[in-house]
Order: sequence, then structure tokens, then C-alpha cells
Amino acid sequence: MDEEKEQPERAVPEGPEAKAEKPAKTERAAEEPAVEQPEPVAETRPEEPEPSEEPERPEEDGPVTGRQPVRLPSEGRARLKAAMWPPRVSRGQLVVALLLFALGLALAIQVRSTNDHSQLRGARQEDLVRILDELDGRQQRLQLEKTQLEQSLAQLENSSNQAKEAQEQTRKKAAELGVLAGTERATGPGIVLTIDDPQGLVKADMLLDTLQELRAAGAEAIQINDVRVVAGTYFTDNASGGGVQIDGKSVSQPFRFVVVGNPQDLTPALNIPGGVVRSLEKQQARATIVQQQKVVVDALATPKPLQYGKPAAK
Repeated sequence: MDEEKEQPERAVPEGPEAKAEKPAKTERAAEEPAVEQPEPVAETRPEEPEPSEEPERPEEDGPVTGRQPVRLPSEGRARLKAAMWPPRVSRGQLVVALLLFALGLALAIQVRSTNDHSQLRGARQEDLVRILDELDGRQQRLQLEKTQLEQSLAQLENSSNQAKEAQEQTRKKAAELGVLAGTERATGPGIVLTIDDPQGLVKADMLLDTLQELRAAGAEAIQINDVRVVAGTYFTDNASGGGVQIDGKSVSQPFRFVVVGNPQDLTPALNIPGGVVRSLEKQQARATIVQQQKVVVDALATPKPLQYGKPAAK
């Protein structure tokens, strides 16, 4: 036994033999039961809190790009409503608003006034002089009428025989009213206006405008063809399309106006810029005015009895 102990351990030969022994050891190791190795313990780290979604708040400066529009909560909606209503207007804003309103009103009035007088602004000096003379003539006629009435009143008050004087004044007044009513013939200075309408474009409204212009210029008696013009005269167009009806009577061109009045007032009134003569020329009609020292209006109108009106008691 001692010999066995004393024997030196054999050295492991290097070379192919040694290499052959290594697989043997491997086989032996495979035959041995495998020792369970302890599983490596994974390092536990503290769990990071997941980013919590912040509560969406109402954007003061408007919605942010990439986010959905958020409804205002009840408190924010109430705050917004309180800020917007009732509107708060400062004294300076109120003063500026009043100034702007006054400026706009003044501009509107100025534009309207300019449009109303645009025809006179573009008129020639001769036309303006005629218009001024016409206004002066109207003023003189009114002043003369006033003087005559005052003289009649003085005669009635100072006459010894007031009954006879009153009768004479009544007769004169009845004659004047007969001329105005168309029941009496009239004569005196005036004009004759003739309208030639070969195209048939002159309608009832144009004749009415001519009549109104003559009345405004101081015409006292007017006759159109064979129809006496009175306060109730009316114009209509013929249903057949030709001519005009005056007080229900057909009147065809040429239309002839016989007018009693001051020729120096009547003629300029028809020739003013934009007046009757210019309007007729636009319709390819020709207007001829002849001044005469004596014209006769002999057509008479049949007065219609009043159905509803009657003289009022004094």
C-alpha cells in the first residue's frame, strides 16, 4: 500500500492520447446529474409612473395646433358671458361714435343737396338769369294781387253806398272766378305753344308736366286744342296707342296750348335746362313758342255739380 502511495502521479501525456481523454471526461460529465443552477435574479427597478394626462384646460389664446377643440366648462362659459355682456362702452368710444354719426348725416345731406341742384349748377348764365327773372315776376304778381285786394277792401270801407260797391265787387269777382273755372271766355297777353310729335312718343304725363310748368309760371287761362283746362282736368293715354285723352276727349298731335299770362314769365319757364322743351326734344318732338299781345281762350268747360262738398258756414 505504501508503494502505491509513493508512486508518483503519472503526468498527463500531451498529444493525441490526451486529446482522446477529454471527450471521455465530457461523457462522464454528461452522465452525472446536472446540478440546477440558481436562476439569475433580475434586478427590480422602481416602476416609473406613467405620464398622466393633464386635464385639458380652456385655451385662452385659441386652440393649439394638433389638439382637438375643448368645450368650455360651465364656470369658464359663465366668465366669458360676463365679460362680453353687457358691453362696456367708455366715454371716449361714445363720443367718437356720436361724431361719426354726425359726420355721416352731414355727408348724406350734402350729397342730396348736390343732386337736387345739379341741373342749376350746370346751367348757363343766360338760363340762370331767366330763372331769376321768373321768380321776380311771380313775386311782383303776388304783390299786385295783394295791392288790389287791399284797394277793394278800402273802397268797401270808405264808400258811401256800400251796398252798390259790394255788388260791383261781387260781379268782378264772379267774372274772375268764371275764368278760373272755365265757364267764361278769357283774353289777354300770352303765348301759343305748339308741340309736333311725328313719332307719337309724347304721352299724357308729358302734357301734364307742361301744364304744371305753365301754371307755376303764372298762367291764368289755358286751352289745349279745343279742351278748356280747369282745376279738375286729367290726362290719359288712348288705349289704341295713338293720341291722348283730356277730360275724356281724344286729342291728337299737334298739341296746341293757348295760354293767357305774362309772356316774359311763361317763355323762360318752358326753356329752363331740363325743362319742358328739353324733355320734348329727347322724345324727338318739336316745341314752338310764339309770344302774342292778345290771345283768346274761347273753349268752355261744363261745371259738374258737387255731390259731397258744400260751402261751409262762416
